[in-house]
Amino acid sequence: MNDHSKGAFTLPGEAGYEELTLKMAEKWGADVIRDSDGTKLSDEITRAGYRIYSTICIIREHNAFAQAHPDAQQQSFLYSKPAVALGDRLEIRPLEGYFNEQFEINDSPEAMEYWQVWDRTVGRLLGNDEWEYSEGTVTLKNCVPFHRYSVSFLAWRVWEEINMYNHTTNHWTSEHLRQLDPRHPAAWEYLQQWLKDWCEANPRTDVVRLTSLFYNFVWIFGDDMRFRSRFVDWASYDFTVSPAALKVFEEEYGYALTAEDFINKGLLQATHRPPTRAKLDYMDFIQRFVAEKAKALVDIIHAYGKQAYVFYDDSWVGMEPCGKYFPSIGFDGLIKCVFSGFECRLCALAKVDTHELRFHPYLFPVGLGGLPTFSEGGEPEKDALSYWLHVRRALARQTVQRIGLGGYLHLTIGQDRFNDLIADIARDFRRIKALHEGGAPAKLPIKVAVMHYWGSLRSWTLSGHFHETDKNILIHINEALSGLPVDVKFVSFDDVKRGALKDVDVLINAGRQGDAWSGGNVWRDSELVSEVTRFVYEGGSLIGAGEPSAADGGDTLFALSHMLGVDMDKGQYACHASWQFEAQSAPFRVAEEAIGKTDGIRVTSGDTQVLLEKEGVPALTLNRFGKGKAVYMGGFSYSPAAADMLLDILKYLCGADGKGAGMADDPMVECAWFEKGRTLLVMNNADTRVTTKLSCPAGSTEATLEPFETRFVEM
Repeated sequence: MNDHSKGAFTLPGEAGYEELTLKMAEKWGADVIRDSDGTKLSDEITRAGYRIYSTICIIREHNAFAQAHPDAQQQSFLYSKPAVALGDRLEIRPLEGYFNEQFEINDSPEAMEYWQVWDRTVGRLLGNDEWEYSEGTVTLKNCVPFHRYSVSFLAWRVWEEINMYNHTTNHWTSEHLRQLDPRHPAAWEYLQQWLKDWCEANPRTDVVRLTSLFYNFVWIFGDDMRFRSRFVDWASYDFTVSPAALKVFEEEYGYALTAEDFINKGLLQATHRPPTRAKLDYMDFIQRFVAEKAKALVDIIHAYGKQAYVFYDDSWVGMEPCGKYFPSIGFDGLIKCVFSGFECRLCALAKVDTHELRFHPYLFPVGLGGLPTFSEGGEPEKDALSYWLHVRRALARQTVQRIGLGGYLHLTIGQDRFNDLIADIARDFRRIKALHEGGAPAKLPIKVAVMHYWGSLRSWTLSGHFHETDKNILIHINEALSGLPVDVKFVSFDDVKRGALKDVDVLINAGRQGDAWSGGNVWRDSELVSEVTRFVYEGGSLIGAGEPSAADGGDTLFALSHMLGVDMDKGQYACHASWQFEAQSAPFRVAEEAIGKTDGIRVTSGDTQVLLEKEGVPALTLNRFGKGKAVYMGGFSYSPAAADMLLDILKYLCGADGKGAGMADDPMVECAWFEKGRTLLVMNNADTRVTTKLSCPAGSTEATLEPFETRFVEM
């Protein structure tokens, strides 16, 4: 009988720790050994009989070439700190406030064509004859006193951001790595030859693990530690720009982009804002370019008899796993670092043969956010367990082929509790994987559509990891959905108008007014509002959270207020009476701590049922509209109890009893029923012992579960 102790696990090896590497490979049941940033594998490791992953970052570690070809480095548009003119002349140093080890001004003639100077007080672009640049300073002439001015300019990025992070956080002392732009002809020719030479020099490598591709997510550092991380957006395309790219774009699309298309009054084109048509065109332009160049690299790797996996983080921009160009690249596998359930679901969607999760914590002295992990005061086993509880429930719904770790293996010395936990997690993963191989788990007859601006392109994700988007309501909803026994798809507002709701039972819209998740001005589109209205009136259900469908310009702030039964008062109802209400019992389980409060929410109809109020504000409501229903939540914060509540809401809205899938009476316990394996996967999310009734189509039983236990109950 398979004890699930071996296979499907990637171990980070480390030269100088050969005995430890082979010992931990045995303990964790590894079948693959990889190198990590800052580590190497010795011959003793590569000849030990394991498959070998070798990590390369194609655009960095080429400092000699970068220094010889400085115009082949990557760039970005930046904007100066707005300055107030006190007279008719003003001097602005564009790079003031930025981290001078990350950026250098690009004042080449090609770049200067794209520089812009703005009077931000009145929104006027200054003519080129109204300013001049010299030696790091822009001098403005004929200013209007007490108006605010800013400069938008191109800058070279002279320190690759991930290397910069590790130097400033994990105290790396190696050479500062630069990054090449594959759009530069000489750089592209060099990179292809470098990869060929690398493949020839590494015959024992089975899988080339590309640490993403060409362009980093945007991470802009400041020179003041109080404002160190000035801007971070994991899905931004700002670091892909160059004069060469802008010229090709103009040739292909028939119009020119300007600095302001990227700077956007200093807000940049952040992913959480509704995109402009120019941004959507530019994203498509970059995606095609990245796919074309990536395919050429994959073809080289395949020509040497190796497989090509890509790490979906860091310099992944342009490589959208759910985008239309990704399958053309031909990757053999995709690796995703995960802290959460929704990231697992994202990884599993990619059109590749092998999906692999890189678990956290990373084997580094300091974890994300600067807290100790494998250093004094750290408790890595607690971190690992916390992340596993998120990942486990998602894997119960949709599995992947492999898991693994990364970092410095020697940091596990003396970490017995962590090492034992990883062994247990690996064993549980293999058994979950085996259950999926026998057939998918049972689901309830409920189809959910999550509606936001990006639709299926950004399925399951928003813009970053869970810990970076924690304040976003929708990411909490996604996290809850990632482990529920329901079908989930992601649709854009245009998809909805094209009929995407025809097979949907419940539509979800959540976010804040003006963001890409709620929708912003898209809700001024009467066709969209009418289609959602028809969907609910004819029997569909709607869940809104936060400030759903909020947009100025209508007779209500929430465009879907007539279905939700609530609206938001930002002062427009100052002289209007409010409906009085008393909270009623809910027809589903309510986790009060998971429901937030959005100030200004008011009931718009006497038929609206308030199921929970906080400080006099409706926080959870239910309204009937035609044959359908609508639930409003002032906020939503993920927890096991919150996920249980969301499932209960979905069952209520759809009239489902839950008997078709595995269920537990206790809200802290989740189940997945695998019919072909006749096994009920049971997961205790509580830090206490729990006794609960379990049920599935094969019958029912009672079980007492230890804290955080995973149990496989054969029925």
